[in-house]
Amino acid sequence: MRAGGAYTRAVRQAERLSAVLEGLSEGGSVEVADLAERLGVSPATVRRDLQHLERQRLLVRTHGGAVAHGVLYELPLRYKGARHQEEKRRIATAAAELVHEGVAIGLTGGTTTTEVARALVGRERLTIVTNALNIASELAVRPNLKLVVTGGVARAESYELVGPLAEQSLEGLNLDFVFLGVDGIAPMPGLTTHHEVEAHTNRSLIERARRTVVVADSSKIGRVAFARICGLDAVHDLITDVAADAAVLREIEEAGVRVTAV
Repeated sequence: MRAGGAYTRAVRQAERLSAVLEGLSEGGSVEVADLAERLGVSPATVRRDLQHLERQRLLVRTHGGAVAHGVLYELPLRYKGARHQEEKRRIATAAAELVHEGVAIGLTGGTTTTEVARALVGRERLTIVTNALNIASELAVRPNLKLVVTGGVARAESYELVGPLAEQSLEGLNLDFVFLGVDGIAPMPGLTTHHEVEAHTNRSLIERARRTVVVADSSKIGRVAFARICGLDAVHDLITDVAADAAVLREIEEAGVRVTAV
């Protein structure tokens, strides 16, 4: 029982930390009193969470709260996974249904694309190309899959290998699908992410694929992040969850993208 209780506490802390960082991402600052009320915990618990995140240099504590560490802010991948977990698994299951044996697939980094990778681990005769270190580490032990990992410079926030080395390693490859994780998808400007170098590397993957499938939970629908990856004219499919803004999804469909909400 004690072990189960410890696990539950760890999950709850991960959810709290994710909520704190999401608040910083959206507004640049958070207040202890507001977080305590919203999360249903004591102010002392919130202060301990802020102290934990400050030790990781993810925020700067202030009197009564905290502010983002730096001007541009991106929620680190290890905390993104605590959000919309069930939705991401449903999206990944739907994405995996598009895949048949013998095809070559590209996977960018991200928590939803990681779930896609997990949904594909039992398949045979797949070639998977990825620039995500965490995805590569999970797939490397699967003898039924052929894994190709790009070169590049590692981004601590997303575990992705990006930059000219990554893009050069994609030259000469031909992919049937690329499953793309994004930080935002909107009718204009299309697909976006937080980091301009990551956007350029993602564009290179798209250029190598016959079919581009965006996998994004409802929190990404209608959002616009800092760096543009591409317009909707380069996207064939969007797989999201049923909580996504219906009006925005209609506009995306009208731009020629096939939309699936699960």
